[in-house]
Amino acid sequence: MGLTGKLIAQLEFEAGGDAFHEFFRHKPHQLSDACVGKVHSCDLVEGEFGKVGCVVIFRYAHDDGKEQSAKMVLDAIDEEKQALVVKVLEGDVMEFYKTFTITAQVETKDDIDHVTWTLEYEMLHEDVPHPISWLAYYIDITVDVETHHLKKY
Repeated sequence: MGLTGKLIAQLEFEAGGDAFHEFFRHKPHQLSDACVGKVHSCDLVEGEFGKVGCVVIFRYAHDDGKEQSAKMVLDAIDEEKQALVVKVLEGDVMEFYKTFTITAQVETKDDIDHVTWTLEYEMLHEDVPHPISWLAYYIDITVDVETHHLKKY
C-alpha cells in the first residue's frame, strides 16, 4: 500500500461560487458563525487574511467532538480558477500525516457552481487511515457555509 494519497469531492453550492471563494479567502475567522460546533475559531498568526503566506490557527471539532487545532498557511491562490491551497503545518492531524494539503476550488458547469475539495496527504505509516472522515468534514462545512449564506441573503 502506498503512503501517499489524494481524495476529491465535489458538490453543488447554491449560494454562489464567488461567495464561497471570498468567504474562505478573506473571512475564515467567520467560519465559527457558519459552522457552529465544527469550527470554534480561526486566529490570524502572521500576515493578512486572504494573502499568500498568511498563517492561521484553527480550533475545531472533528469526529469525536473534542477540540483540536491546526496551524495552516495559505500556500497559493489562483483567482482565475477560484482556488485556494492550504498546507497544514502543525496540529492534531499531523499526528497521522507527514504532509496534509487542502485545496478548495470553485467551478461553474452549466451555470451551476460547484465546490471541489482535494486532500493530498502522506501518511506517517501504513496503519494510518486515509482521511475520508476529513473529506466528509469539509463537505459538511461547505453545506453549513451554503446554509449560512442562503439565510443571510
